[in-house]
Amino acid sequence: MKSIAVRIKDIAEKAGVSTGTVDRVLHKRGKVAPDVERRVLQVLNDMNYEPNLIARALGSNKSYRIAALIPDPAYDNYWQAPMDGVESAEAALRQYGLKVEQYLFNPYDVNCFIEKAKQVTQTCPDGILISPIFYREVMPFFSQWQEQNIPFVLFNTHIAEADALSYVGQDSYQSGLLAGKLIHYGQPQPCPVLVAHIDEEISNAAHLLKKEQGLRDYFRQNGLDREYKIVVVSLDRSDPVGFGQKLEQVFKNDPGIQSIYITTSKAYDIAAWLAQKGLKNLKLVGYDLLPQNLRFLDTGQISFLINQNPKGQGYWGIHQLAGHLVFKKEVAALKYLPLDVVTKENSYYYTGSEISHRELAP
Repeated sequence: MKSIAVRIKDIAEKAGVSTGTVDRVLHKRGKVAPDVERRVLQVLNDMNYEPNLIARALGSNKSYRIAALIPDPAYDNYWQAPMDGVESAEAALRQYGLKVEQYLFNPYDVNCFIEKAKQVTQTCPDGILISPIFYREVMPFFSQWQEQNIPFVLFNTHIAEADALSYVGQDSYQSGLLAGKLIHYGQPQPCPVLVAHIDEEISNAAHLLKKEQGLRDYFRQNGLDREYKIVVVSLDRSDPVGFGQKLEQVFKNDPGIQSIYITTSKAYDIAAWLAQKGLKNLKLVGYDLLPQNLRFLDTGQISFLINQNPKGQGYWGIHQLAGHLVFKKEVAALKYLPLDVVTKENSYYYTGSEISHRELAP
């Protein structure tokens, strides 16, 4: 049976005692006759009493140190939004003794990630928030944190076998299905579909593989996999010449490509290349409301952006840890945030500086 909010006054009246007696029973302080204590405890049980966890946390002098191991937005501005969410959550929870220490790593340098993860492990924080973008390298750290009894929450990238306290973010596979549907509706005549992975080692990026699989399954489940050929390319922005050459080769091999699915937040790089080459009327589906993406969305060179609510990911990631550590609540193992489809016509409603209600929706 679900617990309900019950006042101490209500308990006292039902048990026939004073509120002071109920308080002494609840907090196990002072002397209470055994028969009176049993009567109060029975009433607590009958009324499904739930202590005021917020008041209890406020009354505690305990502090909680959270380590946020996240990519540095200096290297990729996508990560500024999760960082803003982390800082907003910390400001809201500071009154309960929670403090967040940020450990920023270069998302394109696995050795930098390993070094920062080692630093986090050595400090033995009360909890860890992490975006585990390097699958192979992060797994040993998960084992260490479990041995140290340190709860950790994942965001942005879900790794089911991590045995994390919780995951906060998008359902990558579902977002791939969504992208497939958007492409199909935008391009009902069969044509090759280009899937572009940018700046990622695909074999080590589980979330991108899930996105690609979701797209493939959309066409397969609808009996369209033979009509819509899936072409995959991995691109590296650190090599601008190679970036363009790879795309040119793709379009040379499959000149009928009319739709492109970009699995990262870098759709703007593809849009810029297409504009430079004078290639028009292609349908682009990408992710995230970066200013560069929004500019191409406004001009129509990007058709759809799937909003992954990165600010909400950082915000709710910290709140999941606070729920477990501070308020002693059971938190959901999966907290999927909505996958909002953003177009030129509705982008205005998603570009405010504050986290929107939609972003914070469970």
